[in-house]
Amino acid sequence: MSTTAPRLLVVEGSPRGEASFALALANSVVDAFLAEHPGAEVDRLDVFADLAPFGPAQAEAKMAVIGGEPVPPADTAAWDDVVAVWRRVAAADVLVIAAPIWNHGLPWAVKLLIDTVTQPGLAFDFDPVDGYRGLLGGRRAVVVHTSAVWAPGVAAAFGTDEASPSLRGWLEFVGIDDVREVRLHTTYPTDDLDERVAQAHEDARAAGRAVASDPVTAG
Repeated sequence: MSTTAPRLLVVEGSPRGEASFALALANSVVDAFLAEHPGAEVDRLDVFADLAPFGPAQAEAKMAVIGGEPVPPADTAAWDDVVAVWRRVAAADVLVIAAPIWNHGLPWAVKLLIDTVTQPGLAFDFDPVDGYRGLLGGRRAVVVHTSAVWAPGVAAAFGTDEASPSLRGWLEFVGIDDVREVRLHTTYPTDDLDERVAQAHEDARAAGRAVASDPVTAG
């Protein structure tokens, strides 16, 4: 296990900058973690700006890897970019993922990160007898979910949450089963919004302190 300073990867899953509730809550997680570990390294991954589309070149390279073949020369640069993104995830001890609920699901750029990182021999391997095995275990995650209208227990007319089970399922698939959630539902400007936002930030700080109390060092 590594004895270096813990490393955080902040997945910025909203393009709204300072207007984003999800990004602000993720920052509260990070701030609480840094209060306990001032020397921690923080890598911020803006999935809307930092990722290339997972297109034909990346798909051809992936299929070559699955087939045990060399990556075709024409696809090498694209595959190198995929591996570089995976390395940023693999380097982290703790993932802090801001994932607002969009149209019932994950923002497309968060799904792009999942599709980029989830590669054979990197994020998972497969055995025909035992099935899949995640290769990113030994890490923790704090996931921030926000929604404009949906809230637990509302009628279907107010939307659904397909985002959180999808994201948690992916984390567990790649081996990350220590997952905490911070939620703010809804961000609709009700009379108690300020109170609910304040509580969500307290929940975020508590999550940051919790993962800081015994940080995983994914060596």
